[in-house]
Amino acid sequence: QVQLVESGGGLVQPGGSLRLSCAASGSTFSTYAMGWYRQAPGKQRTLVARITRDASTNYADSVKGRFTISRDNAKNTVFLQMNTLKPEDTAVYFCNADRLRLGMGRESYWGQGTQVTVSS
Repeated sequence: QVQLVESGGGLVQPGGSLRLSCAASGSTFSTYAMGWYRQAPGKQRTLVARITRDASTNYADSVKGRFTISRDNAKNTVFLQMNTLKPEDTAVYFCNADRLRLGMGRESYWGQGTQVTVSS
């Protein structure tokens, strides 16, 4: 079992920066791919950024060049550095842990979310 807790959300002006953190419980953090997703009211949840256990990354086109995902396995933490924020980045941001295990299927865990509001 993995518990995920996001932090670092808040209100920021357009063009500003914010750094989100996701703290994970347990001793198996390094075996999971980690991701950040976001969801605005009435909209579907979409992938923002993902990082594998080997630290390969991928990003949604809408955030590429502005956001950076990273992980610190020693601290059981994944980060999302968000720069040049736009109003359309406003959403609840969720942390996700995901892995496949032979004979056990896919395991996926979600945090409670943290609100990011970009407004002047």
